[in-house]
Amino acid sequence: MKILFTGASSFTGFWFVKTLAAAGHEVVCPLRGAPEKYEGVRKQRAEKLQGLCSLLPNASFGSDAFLKLASSEKFDLLCHHAAEMTNYRSPDFDVLAALASNTLNGRAILKVLKCPVVLTGSVFENDEGIVNPKVAGDQERAFSPYGLSKGMTWQFFRYYCHEVGVPLGKFVIPNPFGPFEEPRFTAHLMKNWRDGKAAEVKTPGYTRDNIHVDLLAEVYGQFVKSVATMKSGFAKANPSGYVEKQGEFAQRVAREVKNRTGWTCELKLPEQQDFNEPRDRVNWSPAARNLPKWTEAKAWDAFVDFYM
Repeated sequence: MKILFTGASSFTGFWFVKTLAAAGHEVVCPLRGAPEKYEGVRKQRAEKLQGLCSLLPNASFGSDAFLKLASSEKFDLLCHHAAEMTNYRSPDFDVLAALASNTLNGRAILKVLKCPVVLTGSVFENDEGIVNPKVAGDQERAFSPYGLSKGMTWQFFRYYCHEVGVPLGKFVIPNPFGPFEEPRFTAHLMKNWRDGKAAEVKTPGYTRDNIHVDLLAEVYGQFVKSVATMKSGFAKANPSGYVEKQGEFAQRVAREVKNRTGWTCELKLPEQQDFNEPRDRVNWSPAARNLPKWTEAKAWDAFVDFYM
C-alpha cells in the first residue's frame, strides 16, 4: 500500500512508520517542520526515519503543501496521527485552536484523497477509557482539555468520512513506553536509577495502561491493514498493555531493569493523597493476545539497551 502518514516524528508515529515500512508499505510522511531544525529525541527519530519513508518538510496537515501532495499522488490510505499537543498538560490548553489545527481543510482533503482513513485517538479523550477493565463500555468524560480536543477531532472525521463515503478506523492509544520516548514516566525512572538514585513515584495509586511501544506498533500495523480493506463504515481498536496501578508498574519496570543491569532500582512510593485526575483510565483489549511472534523479553531488552 501507499500510505500518507502524518505525525511521523512523534514517539508513536516513528514506531508506527517503522512497522509499516518493515511490512513493505510505501509511506509518505509530511512533517510540520524541517528535520534539521528538530532537537533532542525528536531529531533522533527524524534522522532514523530517513530511508524508511519519504519525508516532506514544512507540510503540516491542511496546509497548501499538504493539499498539493494529496492532489498530486494516489494514496491507498490516510493515517492521520498528528495532533496539536503544545502545553497539552495545561488546563489552559486551547481546545478550539487544537481542533482547528487537527482538522484544517479536512473535508477538502478527504474529498481529494477518497481513500480509507485511520485516525489516532487517545484513552484520555471523552468516550474512551474504562473505569473497570473487566466491564467494557464504562466510559469517562474527557481527561483534560487536550483529551477533549481529541474527542472533537474524532467527531469531525466521523461526520465527514461518512459524508464523503470513505471508511474510517480509530486507533486508541493508552500509555506507550520504550526506545526514543519523550522524557516522561519511565524516562524519569531510568534517569534516577542510572544515576544511582531512588526514583519517586508521586502518583502510585492511579490505575493506568502502559504498553510497550513496539507491541502497540504491531497492533497498529494489523489494524491499518484491516481498515484498508473496508468498503464503508468504521472500526475501532483499543489495545491494552499492563493494566495496573502506577506504583505496581514502577515495580515491574524495576524488576526488569535490575535483572538486566544490576542497578539497585530503588523506588519511593508514598501513599497518594491527591486524586485530581480519574483514578482509572485504561483500554480493554490485550494487545499481545493475537501477536504470538512478539516477545515481551525482547521488548524489555530493547528498552534497557536504549537507556544503557
